[in-house]
Amino acid sequence: MKKIFLLFVLSFFVFQGCKNLSKNKEEEQELPKIAITGIGIESSTFSPAQTEEAAFHARIGDSIFGRYSFFDAQSDIRQRADWVPTLLGKSIPGGIVTREAYESMVEKTLKMLKENGPYDGIWFDIHGAMSVVGLEDAEGDLITRIREVVGPDVLISTSMDLHGNVSETLAKHSDLITCYRMAPHEDALESKERSIRLLLERLENGKGKPAYKAWIPVPILLPGEKTSTRIEPGKSLYAKVPEVADQEGVIDAAIWIGYAWADEPRNHAVVMVTGDDKEKVTQGAEKLANAFWEVRNEFEFVAPVGTLEESLALALKSGKKPFIISDMGDNPTAGGAGDVTWTLQQILNRPEFKSENGPSLIYASIPGPELVEKALDVGVGNKVTAKVGAAVDDRFAPPLEITGTIEVIKEGDRDAEVEVVVKVGSVHVIVTKKRKPYHLKNDFTDLGLKPTESDIVVVKIGYLVPELYDMRGDWIMALTPGGVDQDLERLGYKNIKRPMFPLDADMETPDLSARLIPASSE
Repeated sequence: MKKIFLLFVLSFFVFQGCKNLSKNKEEEQELPKIAITGIGIESSTFSPAQTEEAAFHARIGDSIFGRYSFFDAQSDIRQRADWVPTLLGKSIPGGIVTREAYESMVEKTLKMLKENGPYDGIWFDIHGAMSVVGLEDAEGDLITRIREVVGPDVLISTSMDLHGNVSETLAKHSDLITCYRMAPHEDALESKERSIRLLLERLENGKGKPAYKAWIPVPILLPGEKTSTRIEPGKSLYAKVPEVADQEGVIDAAIWIGYAWADEPRNHAVVMVTGDDKEKVTQGAEKLANAFWEVRNEFEFVAPVGTLEESLALALKSGKKPFIISDMGDNPTAGGAGDVTWTLQQILNRPEFKSENGPSLIYASIPGPELVEKALDVGVGNKVTAKVGAAVDDRFAPPLEITGTIEVIKEGDRDAEVEVVVKVGSVHVIVTKKRKPYHLKNDFTDLGLKPTESDIVVVKIGYLVPELYDMRGDWIMALTPGGVDQDLERLGYKNIKRPMFPLDADMETPDLSARLIPASSE
C-alpha cells in the first residue's frame, strides 16, 4: 500500500513537472516575433555627390543590437520579444543614393525577411530623407516592398528623424509612426525606444493596429537651422506634442519639419497622430498643424547669421575662445558633399592667417586623398604640397593647392579612414581621406588639437550639436555656398508642391483638416 502511495505521489510530481515544462514552452512561444530593419540617410538632391553602399556601414543580424543601449541582453525590451535583426544601414548625410546601392541593400533585406518569417511586428528604423536615383519616395518604396514580403497584417512601427518626410504611402504602410521631438536630436535614443515600446504594447495587449491614423501635410519647408527646439517658436510648438500624445485614446503624435534640400513632392512638413479615439486623434492632429502654421513667420536662424567675411571679422575682434563659425552651405551632416573649397580658400587668402603667429584657426575639414597619400609617404614634421577638395563639388571653387607642415597623421577612423593635420600659416587644416563630420571635442583632441584654446574654429555644420554648443566662446553661422545652401530661394526647386511657405510667402491659408489614412490591411 505504501509503495502504491509513493508511486502515486511520484507520478503526480512528474505530471506537474511536464505540465509546467509545457506551460513554459507555450509562454516562450507566445513571445511576439519582431524583425528589425531600416536604411537611413539624409540626401541632398542639390549636391552633385552620390552615395554608395559602403557609406551605410550596414550591420547584419545580431550586430544590430550593439547600436542601441535599450537592446542590451538583460533589458526588458530584449526579453519581451523574439527579435529577428536583418539589415540596418545608416550613413552620414550625403548626396543622392545610387540606385545600385539602394537595390543591393533592399534585396538583402527582403531576402532575410523572407527566410525568417512570419512576423508579428517589424521595427522600421529610418531617417526619412533618403533620396534615390529614379525614385520620388524612397522610404515609401522600401516599406511597400517590405509589405509585399511580410503581408498587410504585420504591425510596423516606424521610427524617424523629425527632418524626415512622411508621404501618404509611408503613412499608409506604417501602423505606428513617430519622430524625435528635439533639434538638436538629444532625444534620438529615447524616441527610438518609445517606438519599440509602443509596438510591444500593441502586440501584448492584443489591440494591434490603431483604429485611426490622422495625416496632415503642412505646406512649410524650412531648414533645421531655423526650427531648432532650443528657441522659440520651435520650443513651444514641440511642447504641444506630448499634450496630444499623452491623452487616453491616443498612441502617439509627431511633427515632422521635413527636409529642405531635396526637390521631391513629399518634401514638406507633416503632422501625424495615431490612436483609437477618432475625435482625439483628428482634433489633436489639427491642433498641432494649425499651431505650426500660425507661427510660420516667427522662425529665425538659431544663431546670428552673416556672410563669411562678416563672420571672420566678428571672430577676429572677439576675445572669446573659441569663436565658432558654422560653414553651413557644405555641411556634410545635412547632405553637403563636404568637399567645397570656397570657405577654406577665402580663409587662407586673408593676410591675418599668413603668418605662423597669426590668430589660431582650426578648419574642420576638407577631403584630400592626394594630400593624405603624400603625407603618409613623407611623415609627420615634413612639408607637403597637394590639392584638396572639389573632387565632387567644384561649382563654387576649384581644387585648392595647399602647402604646409604635417603635424599629425591618424589612421583608422570609421568615416575619414585617415586624418592629417596640416599647419598652413596660423591655420590648422584637417584633411581627410574621406569626408567626416566633426561634432565631438575628442574629434579634435584625438588629433592633438586644442579647440578650446584656439581663437577660431570653423566647422562644416549648421546649428551646433551639444558638445560644440557647450564648447563655444561665441558663435555665428556663415551663409556659405554648397549643396545645403541656407538661402532656399537660390536652390531652384522644380518638383516640390507649390504654393509652399516661405517660397510663396503670401500664399492663402491651406486646408489643415485631418486626413484619415487607411490601415495597410484595408
